[in-house]
Amino acid sequence: EDASLIFPLKQAICDVVLWCPRVIYLFPGHTLLLLFVPSFLLLQNSPYLQLSMATISLPNGLKTLFTVLGALMLALLLYTLITDGFPFRKELLTPWMAATLVDFYINVAILSAWVVYKEANWVSSIIWIILLISLGSIATSAYIVVQFLKLSSQESSQDPMTYVLLRHPHKSGIEPKTKCSVVAILRILFSVLGVVMLGTLVYTLVTDGSPFRTELLTPWMQATLVDFYINVVALAVWVAYKESNWIYAVLWVILLICFGSITSCIYVVWQLFQISYQDPAYLILVHHNDRAENKYKEISADAT
Repeated sequence: EDASLIFPLKQAICDVVLWCPRVIYLFPGHTLLLLFVPSFLLLQNSPYLQLSMATISLPNGLKTLFTVLGALMLALLLYTLITDGFPFRKELLTPWMAATLVDFYINVAILSAWVVYKEANWVSSIIWIILLISLGSIATSAYIVVQFLKLSSQESSQDPMTYVLLRHPHKSGIEPKTKCSVVAILRILFSVLGVVMLGTLVYTLVTDGSPFRTELLTPWMQATLVDFYINVVALAVWVAYKESNWIYAVLWVILLICFGSITSCIYVVWQLFQISYQDPAYLILVHHNDRAENKYKEISADAT
């Protein structure tokens, strides 16, 4: 009996180690991330390359990137629908497909939290969240492109990422206060989601074996993985913007690629612990050395 328990656990540990290069086998296109993030960091941090930002526009680059990714995902979705039929079939819901969907929707939860913060009213927030849930990275890409399109020429030339990440303030310039600690709630929420994904990963490894099997790569699994990694691109852009050290940024992006929403949750929770539970949660959106409340005041001044 002991041997029968030890072998699956031993196999699971081996599979966890092998999980890191899963995307090399399943989604070779991830290498674009490793090329894009260092380039993004160079443009952000190099004093020599900042002079060329007038000609190499970061907002235009990101708009183009997410327009292309959204169109790619839409084309892949239509192609998979035509060639493989509807995805709502019981035989498609394998254990690894279920685990991938959990992974996918935890990242959607992180993006949804940002959307809820960004949107001025609950109606638009709910509409966008429904779109994120139903259309995945197509909606993610569309939302990001819309946020960049809203930027004025002055905002695009100053600090476009900050203006995109932070909500446009009220005319009064005062951010509405909440009675409860949003930071504490988010710490608990994303800690729980990270543990849920870790448990799902380990359970699926133990009960269904390694994910590196060709029979798992159905057309809808491939489409789901592309959908998943486009959302990872969105999160990776934020991480690259947040991290002042490009080495740390690349390491975080590699972890995002390898471990998906487990890394996403760890990163978000880590950022939330960098601020006080009494602080507004939006402080985690920008650089530590570029305090969001100061930027918020600048945006308020511009609005008035």
